[in-house]
Amino acid sequence: MGKSLHPKVKEFKGFVRKHPKIVKDVRNGDANWQDLFEDWYLLGEDDTRWDKYKDEAAKESSPTNQGSKSGWMDQVGDMVKKMDANQLQQHINSLSEALGAVQGVLSQFQSNNNRGSGTATKTETPPKPSHPFSFRKD
Repeated sequence: MGKSLHPKVKEFKGFVRKHPKIVKDVRNGDANWQDLFEDWYLLGEDDTRWDKYKDEAAKESSPTNQGSKSGWMDQVGDMVKKMDANQLQQHINSLSEALGAVQGVLSQFQSNNNRGSGTATKTETPPKPSHPFSFRKD
């Protein structure tokens, strides 16, 4: 056996040793190793997905650990660790679309107000050139 395991696989094996109920679920056919490893790799050890595998002693110690945290910065740090980047990107995109819609409605109201006064609106700006940088030959 000259092959050594990837460090993440070694960490996962240590995690499984701490939570022997995981092995029981795999042997019963309720879970498989690939899915468990992927969840562990993506979600981390502290995710709520692993609560059903934790021992009663670990469940009793976790509320005391959370109560002893120094402040809201620790809680924010924990939330950042648990965030899914894809979901965050989707939320940002939808927020951007909503803001764009609001800006469109506001610009329509502004253009309706400016039409009565006979002045040019900001939306009637000349089109920008398709190439913002001019390249010259030497």
